[in-house]
Amino acid sequence: MWVLLLVLFVLLAFGPSLWVRYTLKRYAYNRDDFPGTGGQFAQHLIDKFELQVRVEKTRQGKDHYDTVDKTVRLSPSYYDGKSLTAITVAAHEVGHAIQYEKQEKITRLRMRYLPLAHFLKKTGSFVLFGWPVVTALLQIPYAVPLHIFAVGVTGVASVLVYVVILPEELDASFRKALPILVEGGYIEKQDITAANKILKACAYTYIATALVNMIFIWRWLKR
Repeated sequence: MWVLLLVLFVLLAFGPSLWVRYTLKRYAYNRDDFPGTGGQFAQHLIDKFELQVRVEKTRQGKDHYDTVDKTVRLSPSYYDGKSLTAITVAAHEVGHAIQYEKQEKITRLRMRYLPLAHFLKKTGSFVLFGWPVVTALLQIPYAVPLHIFAVGVTGVASVLVYVVILPEELDASFRKALPILVEGGYIEKQDITAANKILKACAYTYIATALVNMIFIWRWLKR
């Protein structure tokens, strides 16, 4: 039983990330039929939807929409690349920009609960890693229940982060990016399935990460 749980944990922890990397890399080759790069496509969409947003490069693998600076940030390979992955990721990040520019309800979930989740995570981490030092310095008994509670709070907060982010990610992928790509005629019919895989792979990473954190909490509660 424990061996099966260990195998399941490993698959949940590493399987999705490997699948995402494989999927993104599979469609990351440059294509001559795309008239522009991912960065140019992002700028085109920003102009089309009249968004007050910028586009710039970021570190590889750190693609995101910065809600504070109002900036779509793309990896160098996507910013300068003319691949299906580059175009799809660019559309996804612009999808986030559309969400926040229009102040859609989907963004309120993040704005309302994400700060709380980060606070709980930091508090739990402080108790988890800082309390043993405090007890040693002050020479007071170490409270095991407090340690377990801190692990639980940190784990729950980690899960909450992904629960809050996931609806927004799904919306940016399948209610923004995919319709834009298909209805706008930016990709051919034979590319729709691949684009859907790219968007689905990225979204499912959040689900898998949340599951890993839930397993982590369950393991501690069983002690």
